[in-house]
Amino acid sequence: MQGMIMHHSQAVEMTALIPSHTENKDLRSLGARISSSQSDEIKFMKRWLAARGEPVSMTMPGMPDMDSSCHPTALMPGMLTPAQMETLQKAKGAEFDHLFLTGMIQHHNGALIMVEDLFDTAGAGQDAELFNFATDVDTGQRAEIRIMQGMLEKKLLEEKR
Repeated sequence: MQGMIMHHSQAVEMTALIPSHTENKDLRSLGARISSSQSDEIKFMKRWLAARGEPVSMTMPGMPDMDSSCHPTALMPGMLTPAQMETLQKAKGAEFDHLFLTGMIQHHNGALIMVEDLFDTAGAGQDAELFNFATDVDTGQRAEIRIMQGMLEKKLLEEKR
């Protein structure tokens, strides 16, 4: 859960770039949905952890004073590297759209790996609330990946005309 909070936070950070980086109405609509769902899921995860007396953020193994946000790519599958984030922040228009879609697909695929890892953990399915949450994340991420792949394919077809 702690790792997924960090993971979701990057997705929200990515969507925050949309208003100033593109005029693409479809991408703006998708970004608003992603931002809203990821923000709601972050709130759920924080409540879930707090209810169990767990810290909201992770610490690096062997380095209890170091918050994992210092080295997120070393921990969370699919997260964009600092270089990828910088490239995304500098892009505008069609270049931004492409980088956002490919980056968010990468990001969502990482979340699917995290859900799979969770379900591979003994006893993880015992908590009904956690099971339902992870199943919803999996379903939502897969649906958004299909939408983003469709947007990329549409853009490719338009460019060939």
